[in-house]
Amino acid sequence: MKILTNAPKTIAAIRLAIGAFAVAATMTMSSCGGVGPSSIAAGPSASDTTGVMEDAAIASVTGTPDLGAGASLHGKQVFPTNNAWNTAIDTAPVDPNSNTLIASIGAATHIHPDFGSNASYGIPYVVVSGTQAKVPVSFVYASESDKGPYPIPANAPIEGGSDGHVLVIDRDHWLLYEMFSANRPAGGKGWTAGAGAIWNLNTNATRPAGWTSADAAGLPIFPGLVRRDEVTAGVIKHAIRFTCVHTRHAYTAPASHFASSLTGAQYPPMGMRVRLKASVNISGYPAGAKVVLTAMKKYGMILADNGSNWYFQGMTDTHWNDNDMNTLKQLKGSDFEVVKMGTIVTR
Repeated sequence: MKILTNAPKTIAAIRLAIGAFAVAATMTMSSCGGVGPSSIAAGPSASDTTGVMEDAAIASVTGTPDLGAGASLHGKQVFPTNNAWNTAIDTAPVDPNSNTLIASIGAATHIHPDFGSNASYGIPYVVVSGTQAKVPVSFVYASESDKGPYPIPANAPIEGGSDGHVLVIDRDHWLLYEMFSANRPAGGKGWTAGAGAIWNLNTNATRPAGWTSADAAGLPIFPGLVRRDEVTAGVIKHAIRFTCVHTRHAYTAPASHFASSLTGAQYPPMGMRVRLKASVNISGYPAGAKVVLTAMKKYGMILADNGSNWYFQGMTDTHWNDNDMNTLKQLKGSDFEVVKMGTIVTR
């Protein structure tokens, strides 16, 4: 198995990963999509619901997803109900190594929404129809990438920063196409990318053991994003993607890939799941933030990449209510616990 990350956080790290098939032992920069809003709000306000009810009539409709960048899915479920991303873990037992793992990420470190109203924050996606023309893609990690072609529109949004993710949802065939370190074609030629994966959103199929994806853990990215259509509708029904600086040379289901040389049991393996403790009082938070916190309690967060500690990812959208989302930064690592893990793969 290759010991490499498909999501290094600097240009130098990308060159190192490609040239030496290695991963840096330490990472000191932010995770995908920029740093997001940085100020911690003075305190949550129960009356602040700005943006939560916006587009409520649209969000309440369940049906065919819209087309375009950041389009609403209108409640259409991503992956089957029994998929790991969609499985409630609020009553699952706590992992016996929970305190040590939380301390490794940072018990006193505040969590951070890695998205906001600034268009350079968050991870973008685009919804296309089943007739979208497909284009060839050349991959650096071709042996662990799905060859395609991929239905990428010419104006597909590319995530800012070094990760350069491109996420495309074919709403008619219900397929998800994801690329890492993607580059738009020049002169009409095909796209290039570090790695790519195609996901059938009607099944629970995962990557082969040891394979990467467009994410370091071998997981899909889109299902773990906080989306504004969900927050507007008042409910998130899936786990949320998050990152930390030091991960272990190991992974656990639903992950299929690791991206570290660190072997200590204090470091979290890719795929590790955490949840907001039931004892944390969320009643005073604004409505939008409360939607996210409720999901963190019921579905938790899944470790998917190396990045800044306790950064969790959402979609790119200029309509995010930063005041709402900033209240989430009051929470710390100590407010979370690790859900009991199954088999941990170390090779």
